[in-house]
Amino acid sequence: MTDWLELCRGAAADVEAVLERLPTRVEREPVVGAGEGGDETTAIDQAAEDAIVGRFRATGASIVSEEVGLLEGSDTVVVIDPIDGSLNAKRGIPFFSLSIAVAEGRTMDDVHFGFVHDFGTGEEWLARRGEGAWLNGEALGAVRPKDVVEILSFEATRTSLVAQEAPKVAQLAHRLRIMGSLALSLCHLAAGRVDAVVSLKPARSVDIAAAQLLCRELGLAVDLFDVEDPFGAAPLDLGQRSRVVAAGSAEVAARLAAALSG
Repeated sequence: MTDWLELCRGAAADVEAVLERLPTRVEREPVVGAGEGGDETTAIDQAAEDAIVGRFRATGASIVSEEVGLLEGSDTVVVIDPIDGSLNAKRGIPFFSLSIAVAEGRTMDDVHFGFVHDFGTGEEWLARRGEGAWLNGEALGAVRPKDVVEILSFEATRTSLVAQEAPKVAQLAHRLRIMGSLALSLCHLAAGRVDAVVSLKPARSVDIAAAQLLCRELGLAVDLFDVEDPFGAAPLDLGQRSRVVAAGSAEVAARLAAALSG
């Protein structure tokens, strides 16, 4: 049986080695191509993916990743974002992560293992379907997001989007945080550090597949509010894109989604 946790820890070490090899913005930010997801591929993105994809390819699994797209294999699907928060990584801001999800199928409901490694703090976030979620080996769930949203995390933002969308939630959230990694912001929701998360730009499965499992294992609400299908039916691919909302309850998530859809 594949030890997914050890593979993920090895992948995190691979990316750490890349960060040491490319220590500054000068080495990290040159554009070297375009990924299958449609975004520019920078030197740090490409080097991180090159370093770890082979580890998971050796299992025979199918791979969905930011730059290479889909590599077909077995019915097991590994969804990888080598660096979530790559702009932070390029600029040396210590808030970016490695996100890896493992599924026995092609939808969010099929994800049974989620792993997020924070390269700034060294924190390891982990979830197993039906078993729970953990931070550095300690079970999450004792501290939950507040029903009254004291802190709302905006992700996938540009200045113009914040200026446009922030007034819509002014009556629903007391304070905003804009950190730069959707995967980590969802993990912080799972730990009760923030009370809700919204991606203002459409996200893809690679951005959320791992962290959503932490949230859902704790009974938190996660929704893709630009599509009609249930969240669990979302495909593990690079095709579907939707804004994401997550909160401590479905009611809070629905209020935020409604405000931002108006």
